[in-house]
Amino acid sequence: MKKLIILMICAVCGLSTASAQKFALVDMDYIFKNIPAYERANEQLSQVSKKWQAEVDALTTEAQTMYKNYQNEVVFLSKEQKKAKQDAIMEKEKQAADLKKKYFGPEGELFKKRTALMTPIQDEVYNAIKDVADFRGYQLVLDRASDTGIIFGSPKIDISDEVLKKLGYTY
Repeated sequence: MKKLIILMICAVCGLSTASAQKFALVDMDYIFKNIPAYERANEQLSQVSKKWQAEVDALTTEAQTMYKNYQNEVVFLSKEQKKAKQDAIMEKEKQAADLKKKYFGPEGELFKKRTALMTPIQDEVYNAIKDVADFRGYQLVLDRASDTGIIFGSPKIDISDEVLKKLGYTY
C-alpha cells in the first residue's frame, strides 16, 4: 500500500511538472525469479549458509554441553579446576561468536560470496533496464517490488546542479 501511494505521488508530481516525460515500471522480483543464474546463486548461498550455520551451531552446542557438565561437577572441583573449566567454556563461546561473525558479519564470508555471485547479475539487469529505457525514451524507471523505487533516472531530468545554483553554490 505504501509503495502504491509513493508511486502515485511520484506519477502525479511528475506528470504535473513535465507532461512530456515518460515513466516505466519494472518488477525486479519477477525479473530475478525468471533468471536461472540468479536462482542458482540463491540456492548456492542458501546451501553455504546452512553449512556455515551448522558449524556455528556445533560450537555453540559444544559450549552448552561443557557448561552443563561444569554445573554437574562444580561442587567437586577445586578453585583452579573451576577457573580452568570456566575459561574453557568462555573460549568455546568466543570461538562460536567469532565464527558466526566471520561467516555472517557485515563484512563476513556470506556477504562477500553474495556480492561475488549477485553483483554481476544485478549489473546485467540494470544495464538491460537502462538500454530499454534509453531506447524507449523513458526518463525514469521505478521498481514496483522495492522500497527504494527508482532503478534508473535519466541524467537529463536531474536538476541537482540547478538547485545548487539556486542556493548560491557553485558546482
